[in-house]
Amino acid sequence: MKNYLSLFLLFISQLFFAQSNFDKGNDLYQKGKYKEAAAAYESVLKGNQQSAELYYNLGNCYYKLNQVAPAIYNYEKALVLNPDDADITNNLKFAQKKTIDEIKVVPKVGFAKLLRDFTGIYHFNTWAWMGVSFAFFFLLCFLGYYFSQLTLTKRAFFYGMFVFLLCVVVSVAAALFEKSHFDNEKPAIIFADIAEVYSEPQKASTTTLVLHEGTKVYVLETVSNWKKIQLTDGTEGWLQSNNIKEVK
Repeated sequence: MKNYLSLFLLFISQLFFAQSNFDKGNDLYQKGKYKEAAAAYESVLKGNQQSAELYYNLGNCYYKLNQVAPAIYNYEKALVLNPDDADITNNLKFAQKKTIDEIKVVPKVGFAKLLRDFTGIYHFNTWAWMGVSFAFFFLLCFLGYYFSQLTLTKRAFFYGMFVFLLCVVVSVAAALFEKSHFDNEKPAIIFADIAEVYSEPQKASTTTLVLHEGTKVYVLETVSNWKKIQLTDGTEGWLQSNNIKEVK
């Protein structure tokens, strides 16, 4: 019993400490003390407390301090937790305008693009809740079909069952597809002022291109202290792990 009480008190104290520093960070930000505000927010993260608002505020601090990579990194972290937030998305776009590299985005084509465009309409959690809702309506239609005495009403409930069952299948499939995409996609932000990308995971290989801080890449593979990355234009290469910070 004492152990549970100690853990509870520790949790409450950490929560109070985190909230106190979060409020302190907000106050410092309002006063224009962006460096001190960032330090207060970072102390909250060190206490294993995180939220989209916290990362968003931290991103704003670094943006004001003209630190491009940390600003973009924290906005990206915020979007992972709250992908539909318009303010986070807009501020991220402003921060990305400060980057040096101009990497084109090559859109996907064919069925893969159509599928991704459809499932990407909602977050996988939203798709899952839609599936639960459709399942509930399916159950209502089943009960209506089972207890209805009129042929016309019974037929309407019967068709309704199939419609909602189809919606359940589509929603669940979309949720699983989006979750798989979320788990497999590993975005990262370049933190080094200059990051050389090599053709192989060794410095003796050819340098294929040079990237700068704030550029977003996607990690495909890890070999020792090297990361194989891909850009939004499809270009791939290897760079040293300490040049980037993974968002997820």
